[in-house]
Parts: sequence; structure tokens; C-alpha cells
Amino acid sequence: MEAAILILALLFVALVALGVYVTVKVVGAAKRGVERTVTQARRTVEETTLRAKSYGQGGVVGELAQLRLALRTSMRATQDALHAGVAEDASLSESLALFRRLSGHGRELDDELKRLEREPDRATVASLLPGLRERTERITHSAESLRWAARDRARKFADDDLDALSDQIDVEAGALRHWSAADVPDGEPASWPEAGRTAGGAGASEVPAEQTWPEPGAASEAEPQAITARDPRQQTTYPWQKSARPETTN
Repeated sequence: MEAAILILALLFVALVALGVYVTVKVVGAAKRGVERTVTQARRTVEETTLRAKSYGQGGVVGELAQLRLALRTSMRATQDALHAGVAEDASLSESLALFRRLSGHGRELDDELKRLEREPDRATVASLLPGLRERTERITHSAESLRWAARDRARKFADDDLDALSDQIDVEAGALRHWSAADVPDGEPASWPEAGRTAGGAGASEVPAEQTWPEPGAASEAEPQAITARDPRQQTTYPWQKSARPETTN
């Protein structure tokens, strides 16, 4: 009885622990999903604001917004391209590591541009714009180099695979165009009459093609010979045959 109670207690504790574990996992997944959704919404709102500033406002504020928008767009496109390519090409892992280092410089520049948007001293910000523009171009150029290199690599692999597939298809197509008489299915007529078949039509008898006259001594099919001994006096002799010698008697 005590053993049964102990087993039930252990089962209850295990079920409770499992329920807590599942609950924590579900809450964590839901929390991450909410954070991801909030981050995506915040990013969308921020980029929409940057587009509005870059197109609607001029001067220092508008140029800062253009720099931030160009930087964020280039970095996000490169990140998506590398993450999509590294799943199929493991050699892109080093490129992805380089991009992470580049992302640190990009985030630092984006934070600096964001602070300068709220800077009241526009003259000082205007004097900093050439250096900020150069840094933005360097970072975006590096990001674009990684992105296009990854795309060119993927396209090269796809072209090589397509070339190999085309060669295999050409070989197979050439093999299909070469056939022999053994490949002709049953029931199809041959290209010419078979040897031994006469040209007399359906009712003609079939004889071997090389036989044009009966052999000497052969009887006709219409007149069968009787099964009797052959008369030696009527036997046809030829000049080259030797005559039989008479038997000698003692």
C-alpha cells in the first residue's frame, strides 16, 4: 500500500514538473513572438518616418534621414542574403562573421546619426555631414560587396548545375535517337523481306533462298517414292565414280 502511494506521489510530482516546464516554454515562446512583433512594428514605423523626413524635409535633417535609410536598407538586405545563403553554402559562414563585425560599425553610425537628428546646432551638424556621408558609403559599399559576392556565388553554382544537367540531357537524347533492329517492338513489319521468303505472295510456298533447283536424286513432293530397295541396274553412274570390283572366289 505504501509503495503504491509513493508511486502515485512520484507520478504527481513528475506531471507537475512537466506542466511547469511546458508552461515556461510556451510563455517564453509567446514572449519572444511578442518582442519580435514589437521590434518589427517599431522598425517599420521608424523607417516610414525616415522616408517621410528624407522626402519631405530638406537641409540637414533630410540628409541625415537619407543616410540612415540608405544604411539600414543596405545592411538589412545583406543580412537577409547571407542568412539565406549560409543554409545551403557553409563557406558563407566566414562572410557572415565579417558582416557581424561590419554590423557593429553600422549600428554605431546609425546611433550617431539618430542623435544628430535631435541636435539643435545645425551648423555643427552640417560640418560633420561630409565625414558621416563618407562613413556611410564605406559601410554600405562593404555590405553590398558581401551581398553581391554571395549572390554571384549562388548563381555560379546554379549555372554549373544547369550546364551539367543540360549535358546529361543531350547525352540521353542522343542515346534515344540510336536504335537497332533488336529494339523494334514485336508486331512491327521489318524493313525488307526475311531471307527464305519468296515474292509470290501470301499463297506462295516458302523454300530456302539459296536453293533454286532440286538436288540430284531428290523426289518431288507431289510424287513420294515407295519404300523399296533401289535397282542397281537403273542407278545412274557418273564418270568420276569408280566401278565396284568383282569379288574373287577361291
